[in-house]
Amino acid sequence: MKLVSYYTSDYKRIRAGWIHNSSVYDLEETYLHLAETRGEDISSPVSLLDYLNLPQLRKNWLIDLDKTTEITLPTVGKEQEIKFAAPIPRPASFRDFYAFEEHVKTARKKRGLDMIPEWYDFPVFYFSNVSAIKGPDEPVEKPEYTEWLDYELEVACVIGKEGRNIKRGEASEYIEGFMVLNDWSARDIQRQEVKVGLGPAKGKDFATSMGPYLVTKDELEERRSGEHYDLEMKASVNGVLLSQGNMKSLYFSFAQMIERASEACTLYPGDIIGSGTVGTGCILELGTEAHRWLQKGDVVELSIEKLGVLRNEII
Repeated sequence: MKLVSYYTSDYKRIRAGWIHNSSVYDLEETYLHLAETRGEDISSPVSLLDYLNLPQLRKNWLIDLDKTTEITLPTVGKEQEIKFAAPIPRPASFRDFYAFEEHVKTARKKRGLDMIPEWYDFPVFYFSNVSAIKGPDEPVEKPEYTEWLDYELEVACVIGKEGRNIKRGEASEYIEGFMVLNDWSARDIQRQEVKVGLGPAKGKDFATSMGPYLVTKDELEERRSGEHYDLEMKASVNGVLLSQGNMKSLYFSFAQMIERASEACTLYPGDIIGSGTVGTGCILELGTEAHRWLQKGDVVELSIEKLGVLRNEII
């Protein structure tokens, strides 16, 4: 199922919805209809965080409804007519990992550095700015302090239930679904910051794009092999294909990332975990001989099979 956050027609509010046959349905109205039909008195979700935090609402209701051929509910509109926000517009936490080996190797080689042996010991991450989340087709402002603006082609999972000290073998039970992620980077600032010995800060915290949908993991089952998913990933700038990889090339799986993130720490519904950049998935890796750093007016499109296209223009 494709779950979304969408703007109301006056663009003043964001509500939760779901997509069926290219039509968008409001999530609260759907649950009110189902509750009336079944004679149940329940709380209704207005946002996707509401939905994720009310597990009793997810007793296959939407899954069963999504499988029907005809739905009598009123629609919000056709998918192409609706302005979407990021699926989780302001998550409580966002951890971005560094889990694709090819990206790490190539990016370090570009800087004249060898691979770090300790990288293979466990997946590492940094916390990013949850107040700077951008949705699909939302403009991304180029910070005045950077000349080396870059995109990063990533995939993210959304946590679906609370858990602490989650074991790798049980981690998939905590994943609600996946979405496309663009971890925008000011590479010149990032390079200066990491020399101090801490993770990126101003090099990262101005924007992170997510969406257009949160696709529940049951939709991807046919592409799953163990802990990995065979999903092609692409990135283009101004219509020119630059990056191409596959989600199955993750060295550390999302199960391993969740196990690491939850050690002595509680994960909550709606928390977001990013994969890090897929191999070839940024200009830093490709080199400026392949493409210059991003500038105002550039349109960046990231696509992942079954997860949709995430498009943003630099302003």
